[in-house]
Formats: sequence, structure tokens, C-alpha cells
Amino acid sequence: MKTINSVLLCILVSAMSFGQNETKKDTTNQKTTKLDEVIVTGKLNQDPVLTVVANNYDQAIVQPKNVADLFNNINGFSVIKRGNYAIDPSFRASQYEQLNIQYDGGTKAMHACPNRMDPITTHIIPEEISKIEIIKGPYTVRYGATFGGIINLVTQKPDYEDYGLHGKVSGGYESNGNALVNLVQLQYIQEKYDIVANAGYRDFGNYKDGNGVEIPSSFRSTDYGIKLGYNINEDQRIQAHWRQSFGRDVLHAALPMDTEFDNSSILSLDYKLDNIGVIAKSLTAKVYYSYVDHLMTNNNRPSFMTMEASSAVNATTAGGKLELNWKPLEKLNVFTGLDAMHIARDGGRKRTVKVMNGNMLTTPITFNDKVWQDSYIADLGVFTEAKYSINPKTVITAGVRYDNVTSDIQDPEADFEALYDLKKRTEHNISGTLSIKKKVTDNFTLEAAYGRGVRSANMIERFINHFTVGQDPYEYVGNPNLKAEVNNQFEIGFKGKQPLKNGFNSFKYETSFYYSFFENYIVGVIDPTLTRKFNPTSDPTNVKVFQNINEAYKTGFEAMAEIEFLNDYYFKTEFAYVYAKNKDLAESLPLTPPFNTRLVLGFKKDKFWGNAQYNIVSKQDNISRSFGETETDGYQTLDIRFGVNPVKNITLGVAVIIAFDEAYNNHLNFSFTNQEDFGRTPITEPGRNFSAFLQYKF
Repeated sequence: MKTINSVLLCILVSAMSFGQNETKKDTTNQKTTKLDEVIVTGKLNQDPVLTVVANNYDQAIVQPKNVADLFNNINGFSVIKRGNYAIDPSFRASQYEQLNIQYDGGTKAMHACPNRMDPITTHIIPEEISKIEIIKGPYTVRYGATFGGIINLVTQKPDYEDYGLHGKVSGGYESNGNALVNLVQLQYIQEKYDIVANAGYRDFGNYKDGNGVEIPSSFRSTDYGIKLGYNINEDQRIQAHWRQSFGRDVLHAALPMDTEFDNSSILSLDYKLDNIGVIAKSLTAKVYYSYVDHLMTNNNRPSFMTMEASSAVNATTAGGKLELNWKPLEKLNVFTGLDAMHIARDGGRKRTVKVMNGNMLTTPITFNDKVWQDSYIADLGVFTEAKYSINPKTVITAGVRYDNVTSDIQDPEADFEALYDLKKRTEHNISGTLSIKKKVTDNFTLEAAYGRGVRSANMIERFINHFTVGQDPYEYVGNPNLKAEVNNQFEIGFKGKQPLKNGFNSFKYETSFYYSFFENYIVGVIDPTLTRKFNPTSDPTNVKVFQNINEAYKTGFEAMAEIEFLNDYYFKTEFAYVYAKNKDLAESLPLTPPFNTRLVLGFKKDKFWGNAQYNIVSKQDNISRSFGETETDGYQTLDIRFGVNPVKNITLGVAVIIAFDEAYNNHLNFSFTNQEDFGRTPITEPGRNFSAFLQYKF
């Protein structure tokens, strides 16, 4: 790897010289057809309602461990953590497939591991993300079936206004775990075509928590990607994007096994035709394919002495989308299209049992367990969404969507087949939305929305067979007959900005309140008629089976207020609260984050910036005991960040994270599992951490 890095640096030195000597061409008058993202910021008749756009590395370079870390500072978000690598975002107590997470407006890569060692956030490096677009609920039908919200991870795009060869080189270091990261990105832009290529390497060691205890969490990953765009003419563009990620030697503190390797490949192809005619305005098309190859073992775990286990699994995700934007009336903007997604998984686990009933076996016995049982889920959706401009400042949006969901299990285990009448199943889901967005004044916007989001059960909920996939030690059994869960969500929000005087520049504010009632919510429920399949004498002896519950709801709010003063300084505070209730079991829904508050004092100048962020997280005693949750104490942390542009094109960022060296755990953290010297308690977070990040652009 050191040799590869040296070669890359040599290439970059030459590239830098070439890029600096080349004459730049003024392309400000050149029209370029750009591919659509989910949110087109600032266009009232195109933007979805109740949206957030976050992240800007050029202004605030700090060292994130992976993409999931980017959500830590977005109001309303938490992360579900099983170590440093297997991290999932959670938004308003929605997680996993309840969130519609995608790259660049539709590309998806689903995890292969049933324990989510390899969520979608692991298949791309954070330095490649230019921004994160968030739709806070099921308030649009254009981007696939959506239950709790849409997260669109937008990758870096070419700078169409600057021809020639350009790029950036970045590197980072973290003291807690001796972590090293680097990224090289090159782009070559011409009038007819453009190329963007990047390569990155990340090496993280085990971190220490606030008590100085070393947490098994190390990993290495190597990533590269190339994006090719061709402008057929000024109204047509085609773009191909190929990327691969290779995770190695990943330790998972809160999962029963570790990752030997996790290899993913993602290919997408996008096309856009603009300015078609008087009524038909534009046509967009996307196809994508991803493949994840994953191997996990227990070679470094205590259980290896009695049973050697390895599991090789894979996941294939393929899909696409075709959408027509047309305007039958001047005030009516309509989007009509269809999309498809096919997810297939297979693979098994090999167990070599060395000890049985407390006795060492002379000849170990080998078992082969089917993990995914060669299953698939296919979703074909059609949709129409219309935006009607009542006047230049008021837009009503209405949309309806139909999803045809087909699922099948093609190689079931005998015991799973005995539980159910296994046949190919087809579901018909109807979802929709109605909203209004009004720009009351130039400085005040009001939004209100209703969304009906429908999510069919995922593959774990349908087909998992006696595997521990929850936060608790129960074996879980899938249920192929689950009904699709429905989120009926109502929300009202407003945001504004008020000019001030006497040294105070402006006051910005934003808030939204929501209420959701659920139909057929899916949870794992203890089944007293079924017993453990593996280690049958271990507690708990019964298993959980995924079931629909009748009554559940959640409600909450987010709020933000920011005051800017003395031109360059600001103080911002953010709040997020969610309350969830499983009325059938008289407890909270699982993975509900506590109330949290964020206070930020900072400044932004042309050449440097900085901030101090104080995080206050409350105690969480509204828990799901049936999910294995325990009450979590509140905690407070302080992060200090500073950035500077010492010379042109160079940015340096430094930070002290968890400056108080706190020992704490987030409520959503999973518990230590199959770890020597650790009981089944929630994994603790890293203690004090010094971070530095350097970037050079040319």
C-alpha cells in the first residue's frame, strides 16, 4: 500500500504542475445539461417540502470515520452503532429500510450481512460526498417506496465552469486509534466530455473509550471510483459511474463475528434529455447494479474454542428509473414515471463444532446453515406527482404511487419450510402525499404535509431463520406472510430569517412538528411455541418471530435558532425530540433516541473558521424492554474545531472531539457480543480524540 501511495503522489505532482500551467477557458456562457438530484435548492415549483441539505467539506473540513459520521451533526439524526464500521443512520426513530437511502438520486447497494456489518454507508467514503439531501417524511413519491424519509448522498460533481485538469489531495489523522485516511481526486473537463476519478484508503485502529478501555473496532478499507460524462449536445447528457470498495479485517464489538473481507462493486448509468417541447420538458433515465461479497468469521472470538464458524454471503441489487417532466399548463408541473428494484441474497454459514454437551469431540462435526435461503424481493413502482402554483409564492403538491412487490424463497431450510406455506408472494401497495408550501414573505416560509408511506417487509423480516440479528441475544425467525407497514405522517414546519441591527446581523429559525400513526408495524415478538435452534440450552430458550402489531405511533419535533453578529460570528442551538409508543406491548418502539440539544458558538472568515459545539443528550427511560433495551444515562460532550486556508488552495482542519474525555454510550448502541472481558452491555464511545485534516486543491 505504501508503494501504491508513493506512485500516486508522483503522478499528482506532475498533475499539479500541468493543472497550474494550463490556460483556463471561460465557460460561464456554456450551457451544460446537469443530471438531476433529489432536491433542486431554491426552486419553489420543483423542491420537495420539508427538506434539509447538509454538509460542505470546502467550508468545514473535519475528520469523519465513515459516511454515517456525517449524520451526527444533522438535527433529528442519531446513529446505530455496532463498532466503528457497521454504523446505520437513524432519523426520528426510523432506521434501516424504513429510510430510503440512496446515492445520486436513486443508486442503491444493499447489505449482504444479516447483522448489517456492511450497510450502504460503508460502500462510499465520506470525502466523496459533496452534500446530503434529506426529505423528512414520505412527502414525495418520485424516488422509490418511502416510509420514514429519503436520504440522498450526492457525490462530487465536475466543475463545469473550469476546463482542463484539476483535482484535490487530502489526508487525515486521528489520535484515538492512530487512524489514517487519504483521498486523491482528479477531474478533466472539456466541452463535450468530463472525467472524475478518485481513490482513497482508510486505516483505523482500536479506539479507547473515556475510561481508557480499548474497544475492538479496527478496520481497513480501500476505495476507488470513476465517473465519465458525455454531452451529446447542449440538451442531452449521458453519464456512467463505476466504483468499488474493499473492507478488510473489520472488528465488530457488538456483533458475534468479524468481517474478513467486504467487497462491493457499484455501476450506474444516467441519461437526461432537456427542452423536449412545449408540454414535455425533460426525460431522465437511470439504471444501476451493485454486488456485495462478504465473509465473516469468529476466528478471533472466545466461541472459536468450542465452535469454528465462517459465513460467506452475497447481495445483488439492480434497478432503474424512467421519469418524464411535463407541463400541460403554465402553473402545473408534473412528474410521471416508473422505477424498479430487485434485491437477491444468498450464502451460508459453515460451523465446525468442537465441543458438544461440555465434552471435547474427538472428531469435530461440521454443519452447514442456510443464511438467506436464496431469496429475492422485487419492487416495480409507477408514480405521478404534480405541483400546482396557485400564485408565485404558493405551491400545492399531490402525488400517488403504486408498488408491485414480489418475494420468493428458492432454497429454504427444512425447519423454515415446515413453519410456512412458502409460495411466491405478490403485494400491492398504494402510497401518496399532499402538501402545501407558501413563501409568506421573502424571509418566512410555511410548509404543511401529509404522507402515506408504505414499506413491505425486508428480507431479514421475511426469511431469516434462527439468527441473532437484534440488539438482544434472541434468535430471530422471519415471517414471509407479513403485511406491509404503513406510516401516516402529518407535519407542519416553518423557517425564516429576520434582519437585525446594532451589531447583530440576522436571526434565523426553523422548526417542524410531526405526528405519525402506524399500521401493521413490524417488530420481533417472543414466540413461546418455538425454541432455539443453535445452542438450545442457552438463555433465552425461546425465539422471536417478526409480527405485525396493530397500534403504534410516534410524535416529535426539531427546532433550530441561529443569531449572526459582528459580521463573522454566530451562535446556534438545535433541539430534537421523538416519542414513540408500541401500544400493543405497552412500551416504546425500539431504537428511539433520547431528547438531545446542540449549542454551537463559532465564526467564519475568508481565511479561517472555528466553532465549539456542546452536546447535551438526556437520559432515555422510555425503552423497549422486549427488544433488549436498557435505560441509558444522559451525557454531555464538547467538540472544538478550527479550519484555516493558510495559502491558496490549501485547507487545514484540526479538532478536539470529546474534549472532556467522557465515558458514555449512546442509547442506540448495540451491546458487546461474544467478546472476551466484556459483558453484554452497550458499547462505549471513543474518548478524547485529536483530529487533523489537510486538503490541497489544484
